[in-house]
Amino acid sequence: MTPNADAVRICDALEAEYDASVTALRTALNDFLSGGVPPDPALRASGAFAYPSLRLVWPAGQGYPRLARAYARLGAPGAYETTVTRPRHFRDFLVEQLSLLMADFDVTVSVGRSAQEMPFAYVLDASVDLAQADVGAVEIARHFPTTELAHIGDEVADGLWVSPPEAARPLALFDGLRTDFSLARLTHYTGTPAEHVQSYVLFTNYHRYVDEFVRWSCERLRADEGYTALSTAGGVLVTRDTPNPEQVVADATWRRHQMPAYHLMAPGRRGVTLVNIGVGPSNAKTITDHLAVLRPEAWLMIGHCGGLRGSQTIGDYVLAHAYLRDDHVLDDVLPPEIPIPPIAEVQVALGRAAETVTGESGEA
Repeated sequence: MTPNADAVRICDALEAEYDASVTALRTALNDFLSGGVPPDPALRASGAFAYPSLRLVWPAGQGYPRLARAYARLGAPGAYETTVTRPRHFRDFLVEQLSLLMADFDVTVSVGRSAQEMPFAYVLDASVDLAQADVGAVEIARHFPTTELAHIGDEVADGLWVSPPEAARPLALFDGLRTDFSLARLTHYTGTPAEHVQSYVLFTNYHRYVDEFVRWSCERLRADEGYTALSTAGGVLVTRDTPNPEQVVADATWRRHQMPAYHLMAPGRRGVTLVNIGVGPSNAKTITDHLAVLRPEAWLMIGHCGGLRGSQTIGDYVLAHAYLRDDHVLDDVLPPEIPIPPIAEVQVALGRAAETVTGESGEA
C-alpha cells in the first residue's frame, strides 16, 4: 500500500473515532436536556466523549532523510502524539502531511481514543436550544465535559513545551481542544462560520478596504471565475444569483462583531478571506492566534501610511521589511530586540504583482 493510501485509511479511522465520540456526547446531552438522567460516570471514564488520538512512532537507529522542506519532518526518534478534531475539515492537510512522513520516515502510525474529552459546547446539535431547556450551564458542566481554559495553551507553538519523561512528544502545534476553542472563537469574533475561512487571508483596519473587497468579490462571482460564494459577517451568503449583493452585505449585522470577516470562497479553500481587525495590535494577535489552527497558506496586513522618505509620493506601494515590535505584544514569547521579517516568497510575489498592476519596474 502506498503512503498516500495509508494516509487515507488513517484519516478514515480518525473520522470514525471522532464521529463515534460526537454521537455519544450529543445523544447523552439531548437525553439530559430532555429531562433524562445524566450520563453514567463509567461511560465518561471509558473515553466515550474523548477526542481521537493520532500516534506516530519513529524507532531509533534509522537514518535521517535529507529534506529541504520545513514541514512534515521529525527531529528525533521516538513517539509523537496529538488529539484531533474535525478530521473531515482537515482531511486534505492530514493526508498530505501523513503521506510525506510515511514516505520519508520508517514510522508506525495508529489511531485510538485519547483521554482528552470534548467540551459539550463544541458538539451541540443545531436542534438543541439551551434556552428552552430547564437546565443551567452550571448543571450541565457537572455531568459533561466543558471548556477549561487552564488546559488550553500555546506552549508547543511558542516552543515552551517540556515533555514529561517517557511521554510522547507533541505531533502537532495545536491539539483537538485548542483547535475547537479557536474555531469557536473565530465564529464569535468574525460573525462567519470558521469553516468558511480560506487559505489566503488579508487583514485591514479600514472599512474602505472592506467595501472594495466586497465589490471586487461580487464582480468575481458574476464573472464565474471559479469562486462559489461570498460569506460575510452577519451570516450572509452571496452567490452569483443574489440580487443587489453589495447592498445585501452592507445591510447585514456585521457591526455586532468585533472583527467582521468576508470570505470569497473557492473549492479546496483556495479563495481569499478579508478580516477587518480594527485598530490595535492586540486584535491582530488574537485573530492570528485563532486563525493559525486552520493552517492558512499566507496572511497579509493591508492599509495605508504616511510618507516614510522624500522619494515617496501618493499612491506608492510600500512592502514592510519587518515588524519592529514596538507594541510589546509578543515580548513574553520572543525577545523584543528581535524583528520579525516577512516570508521572502510572499514579499517577492507582492513586488512582482505591484509591477504587473502598475506597469512600473520597481526601480527607484
